Amino acid sequence: MTAQAITEASTSKFARVKVDDQDVQIHYNDVGAGAETVVMLHGSGPGASGWANFNRNVEPLVAAGYRVILMDCLGWSKSDPIVCTGSRSELNGRTLNGLLDVLGIERVHILGNSMGGHSAVAFALANPQRVGKLVLMGGGTAGPSNFAPMPTEGIKLLQGLYREPTIENLKRMMNVFVYDASALTDALMQARLDNMLARRDHLENFVKSLAANPKQFTDYGPRLGEIAAPTLVIWGRDDRFVPMDTGLRLLAGMQNAQLHVFNRCGHWAQWEHADAFNRMVLDFLQH
Repeated sequence: MTAQAITEASTSKFARVKVDDQDVQIHYNDVGAGAETVVMLHGSGPGASGWANFNRNVEPLVAAGYRVILMDCLGWSKSDPIVCTGSRSELNGRTLNGLLDVLGIERVHILGNSMGGHSAVAFALANPQRVGKLVLMGGGTAGPSNFAPMPTEGIKLLQGLYREPTIENLKRMMNVFVYDASALTDALMQARLDNMLARRDHLENFVKSLAANPKQFTDYGPRLGEIAAPTLVIWGRDDRFVPMDTGLRLLAGMQNAQLHVFNRCGHWAQWEHADAFNRMVLDFLQH
């Protein structure tokens, strides 16, 4: 598949997946046909999707010979709605496990951003035999920061946007989301707003989920030592959503982790520093 042919529409697929005794529909993008598969798991922002989070990172992996799957978690994009009253991290991990069963894929590498990082860790703890390598950006475990007020400024703006999905609130959040907001075009902002408003059920269910369980993401600190998979932790020095000391906890707790910190980078390392990020991930996966 050529770079020109890789679009969201041309790679869009659906699968019926069994999750917690429910038959749910999951949307995913499926690109490439390599012997090894890389799964990308998106963050929790309103209007997020696998494609929106990772469209700058797909082509280099496909060109290097990987199959790439971008899973939209339950409650996001074109996947089914859900109210999550337990651990969102573990729900997403179980959903990925079910999708891999349906697709007949035994073992994968996982890239997880923010919520996707939490979900990748949950999946690795529950299914160690199915994990090759992990790349975690801006997430992987919950728990308080030693340095930043909690909830962080970014998380407050994210939750406010779920409750009042306006272009003004979106711009407030995105201005904190990345280090240099000048790169965010009006077209990108409008597309993200359109994605949000197209699924108001997802927005409402996220708010209901928070009311049912304010701690949607599990603190895996005590269990990080169980993960033997080689792990690349990538963080933004200027992350105002998930402070950098969370990355240090991952580095200290996991058996086989390394950490790279980008300066002048917020919560979206794979987008803000896409070229360097892509080279780093390829090198990590291949060696």
